[in-house]
Amino acid sequence: MERLLILEDGSVYHGIAFGSDHFRMGELVFNTSMTGYQEIITDNSYCGQIVMMTYPLIGNYGFNGDDSESMIPATFGFVIRDYCDVPSNWRSQETLDDYLKRTDIPGIYGIDTRAITLKLREYGTMKAILADPDVDVDAMVQDLKNADYLHDQVKRVSTTKVFPIPNRGKKVVLMDFGAKLGIVRELSKRGCDLIVVPYDTPAQTILGYHPDGVMLSNGPGDPQDVTIAIETIKQLIGKTCIFGICLGHQLICLACGAKTYKLKFGHRGANHPVVNLATGAVEITSQNHGFAVDIDSLKNTDLVMTHQALNDKSCEGVRHTKYPVFSVQYHPEASAGPQDSNYLFDEFMAMMDKEEAHA
Repeated sequence: MERLLILEDGSVYHGIAFGSDHFRMGELVFNTSMTGYQEIITDNSYCGQIVMMTYPLIGNYGFNGDDSESMIPATFGFVIRDYCDVPSNWRSQETLDDYLKRTDIPGIYGIDTRAITLKLREYGTMKAILADPDVDVDAMVQDLKNADYLHDQVKRVSTTKVFPIPNRGKKVVLMDFGAKLGIVRELSKRGCDLIVVPYDTPAQTILGYHPDGVMLSNGPGDPQDVTIAIETIKQLIGKTCIFGICLGHQLICLACGAKTYKLKFGHRGANHPVVNLATGAVEITSQNHGFAVDIDSLKNTDLVMTHQALNDKSCEGVRHTKYPVFSVQYHPEASAGPQDSNYLFDEFMAMMDKEEAHA
């Protein structure tokens, strides 16, 4: 069955429908990963976005019950070049099409994704929607032009209740802005006794758990929309160890007085080189963000840049000069891969050990 992909600039792409038919307007973004489509679709940092894969063949290893990054995905659509409807992998439990139907995510395939990627790289990300072929295209384009981007994505994907993930090691409070399960896996692997809390949990409540550290998770949208969390982080700094990832990194920087800005087309893929400024080592990283920290704005804060993107020289990590606080823009939980940056979780553990020894 035919399906359309309509962009706010009036471009219309004809393809083949798969997945659900629940069409929602979203920001069209591209991801350059060659594998990991299951982790990408289920990453709640994509809430409000239609994800397009630049790698042409998708679906060839199906979907399994182990690799998802969330139980309830928040992606608004999925766009690919070629779809494989007969997966070949011993772990596969259902096809990509079956999964998209079950989770109410619409998809389209059979279109020139690389041509659209070139357009987005030249003009920036755009609002888009999937639609049936009989839709009034002119009216839909006008709706896209008039629509605003979402500003409540974190509220949509954060847990609404506090819950524990028990273990016998360090007590870590995980502030859930749309946390990937990969972060939970890495902390649990290191024995952390986790308490997962909603994004709007007050600092007093968090400190009442007497944590050894606080993990600020990844999440969707503009960090400046999450003002309540910025105020919470201001109150947490200096009272406990803090490690931030992706959105958590941006929120730490905003809490310390730095600024953020929207990237033209973002960083999304599993092949982004980042240099560790202290060691000179280059890490190949997994990234998914449409905003970045303004490097110049760090000058008047207590933060120093620790990691930098080699592709566009943007900020990829900071460390506080006075308190045990650090963060990275990329994803050291490596879901899906690469695993170059797993050591950052060990640094978080070492930081908590050091603070305990000095207590």
